[in-house]
Amino acid sequence: MHKTTCDPSSTPDNGASAKIPLCVDLDGTLVRTDTLLESFLVLVKQRPWSLLQVPAWLAGGKANFKREIARRVDLPVDLLPYQTDFTDYLRRQKAAGRRLILVTAADEKIARKVAQHIGLFDDVLASRDGINLRGSAKLKALQARYGDRGFDYAGNDRSDLKIWPHARKAIVVNAPARVQRAARETTGRTQVFGLQSARWRALIRAVRMHQWLKNLLLFVPLIMSHRFGEPRLVKAAGIGFLSFSLCAAGVYLLNDLLDLSADRGHARKRLRPFAAGDLSLLTGLTAVPLLMATAFALALSLPPLFGALMAVYVLSSLLYSMKLKTLPVIDVLLLSGLYTLRLITGGTATSIQISFWLLAFAMFIFFSLAIVKRYSELAPLNDAGKLKRIAGRGYWTHDLETMRVLGGCSGYLAVLVMALYINSAQVRILYRHPYMLWALCPLILYWISRVWLLAGRMEMHEDPIVFALHDVASLAVAALALIFVLLAI
Repeated sequence: MHKTTCDPSSTPDNGASAKIPLCVDLDGTLVRTDTLLESFLVLVKQRPWSLLQVPAWLAGGKANFKREIARRVDLPVDLLPYQTDFTDYLRRQKAAGRRLILVTAADEKIARKVAQHIGLFDDVLASRDGINLRGSAKLKALQARYGDRGFDYAGNDRSDLKIWPHARKAIVVNAPARVQRAARETTGRTQVFGLQSARWRALIRAVRMHQWLKNLLLFVPLIMSHRFGEPRLVKAAGIGFLSFSLCAAGVYLLNDLLDLSADRGHARKRLRPFAAGDLSLLTGLTAVPLLMATAFALALSLPPLFGALMAVYVLSSLLYSMKLKTLPVIDVLLLSGLYTLRLITGGTATSIQISFWLLAFAMFIFFSLAIVKRYSELAPLNDAGKLKRIAGRGYWTHDLETMRVLGGCSGYLAVLVMALYINSAQVRILYRHPYMLWALCPLILYWISRVWLLAGRMEMHEDPIVFALHDVASLAVAALALIFVLLAI
């Protein structure tokens, strides 16, 4: 929610306001994020070995910590989520002849980059020379320059409550309700921008509960072995599903935190809670370990190998996010491997051995779907057939046709595996009328062909498995497949 309100007691700005400098905070005020945490996350992704130096940096004080990070990171300030209604207000104030001062606890290097990008500020006061310009330190700097009540101040944080009583006017931007109330109590002139929406809604969006549907793959070994009537195994599979889903939610949050700049450059992903600034980075960094700890605590009630496989999932996902997604073919192999890992993890939770046929089918079908996912992301970036490298990925635009061939062939190989499985001795043991299973082959052929047809038309806008769970034709195929399987049983 981005809306401007004014305290009833505030008076409209007049000519006298032009003589009063407007001092503006950066983190959480001008931008809907924390530039220190943003820079730290960029450092973690680009130079993870630098984490070993963090204790030494902190020993030199908070300002030194900020400086060391700023020296090593080139933060893309043009992609930061700016508080648009507030920046529009600043432009009007600047046009009216008002002096605008950026006053922030962020490192001076980052503050000046932001000021240069915005192009509105007459001066910058920021952390430097071992001084962390926050709270009392910021107040002293402002009073030394402009005197008591000789400036207006725009902020958003509890630390700003030390400054507003000494400002002529309090401007509250994107702040919690309790900070807004406290600001109104400190000065008779208060203006509010960007009322905060409920953070729990943004958090629910961030953990992507709709993606948990993919974790239903953990139940496949139980179903394929025809042991879904055993309560003990159903309970184990349910615990495994919940544990893996919480773990995956933590991975989603961590990946979003590490991919902020890339997401902001994407037409759809820029709306994700962290990228858009709807959810604080600190909330994400707190939620990740809590979700992971809960997931692995649940895993303690399952065989030890389950927790080990879940750790492999976390490590693989991090390697994918930090490096491997830029390597062609390896990226889709890893994506398909993460789907197959869910099957193996489900078998581990229930102590059911995964058959050769299921693993072979999963390998080919998931490789095809992983290529669909990547193809759907890259196809809209193809610029009129021009040969060029796609930014942030290891592919060129002309690789898209090759990807279609590879993905389609892999999907049809999955159908071949299904046909061979139907003719195997194992099927005659599990099914009374195995010939009914032959109907699955044309159904899967149709579905794979349709998925690739939609991808070629650029009508596949999400993960193909999640797409299938919302697509009427896919659900019809699944229903028919279930009918034939039941007839075979």
